[in-house]
Amino acid sequence: MTKRTSQGEIKIDETEDVIRCHGAWILSYADHLRQRVDALTWPENKELVLDCNQLDAMDTAGAWLLYRLQREVERAGCRLTVQGLQPAFTALLGIIATRAEDAEAVLPVRYGVLERLGRRFAGHMEQAAMMLAFIGEAAMSALRLIKQPSRIRIRPLLHNIQSAGFEALPIVGLLSFLMGVVVSYQGAEQLARYGASIFVADLVGLSMLREMSPLLTAIIVAGRSGSAFTAQIGTMKVTEEIDAMRTIGIAPMDFLVLPKILALLIAVPLLTVYADIMGIVGGMVMAKTQLGIHYADFMDRLEDAVRLSSYLVGLGKALVFAVIVGVVGCFQGFQVGGSADSVGRQTTISVVQAIFLVIVMDAVFSVIFSWLKI
Repeated sequence: MTKRTSQGEIKIDETEDVIRCHGAWILSYADHLRQRVDALTWPENKELVLDCNQLDAMDTAGAWLLYRLQREVERAGCRLTVQGLQPAFTALLGIIATRAEDAEAVLPVRYGVLERLGRRFAGHMEQAAMMLAFIGEAAMSALRLIKQPSRIRIRPLLHNIQSAGFEALPIVGLLSFLMGVVVSYQGAEQLARYGASIFVADLVGLSMLREMSPLLTAIIVAGRSGSAFTAQIGTMKVTEEIDAMRTIGIAPMDFLVLPKILALLIAVPLLTVYADIMGIVGGMVMAKTQLGIHYADFMDRLEDAVRLSSYLVGLGKALVFAVIVGVVGCFQGFQVGGSADSVGRQTTISVVQAIFLVIVMDAVFSVIFSWLKI
């Protein structure tokens, strides 16, 4: 026959300063025991004894209630001595105590609004300092490669040019063509009201060459290639491939970072030129459809309206945007922690941060060119 255990109980013997626990402290009686524990009041600054000689059974729920009982007695300023607790129950209570201390240690601390703002600002400043250090390290590695061009790894460079440049031609061409169509369509209706339809060539040419083509190309490359750089380097860090490379004497900066940045420096300006052509073609098509401007007339006006400086401004922006996308993508890859979840998180941060910095830099260029009257 199996031994039947009675319902767990607890009471205080105030004459002897003893807390007596008996019966089964198990999950079935946990609600009753919790109510009993909550209903008790503890004397202050006394030495109490917890008598567990009549404790028949105990599981994790009972051990948690017993641990909670001990903590409440200690908070009242009393010293508690446990007697008669079976070794198995003692071990279970120790496990519960350890886990409870760990849980309390990781409980989030609630900060005020100003303190949260300060901590977030400090975190961003720390990230900025780490990125500056990363840029400095990449610059030093680039100088070493300039002194020793034989150290340039041609195969990774060509692979990155193909993935970041050649494979991006369809999406860059399509979006640039459609952007030229949109700009021409929006401007055509307004210019037609004043009999200045031919100036749609000025609008399409200047907007595409100076602003839209380099910006659109950089955003597309950030979404395609910048995220891929972060995911690749992050995955290699999770699988400890980067540590293995350092162990065998291969510098990750030379093998992973510089080929990617150099590939973008080659691919992004070429993609920008391609985007310029497709955007102008889109504008020409819409001008012919909407305003009846012949292609030859459009090109004649475009030649008069667009100067070489406007074209070079777009290429200069493309070079800077390429560096931003490459540096941010590789830097965030090295920030990945030890889990696959971290790879996804840093990839998202990489894309958002790269696009944000590209747009900010484009605004800075606009201010600078305005001051220089370019």
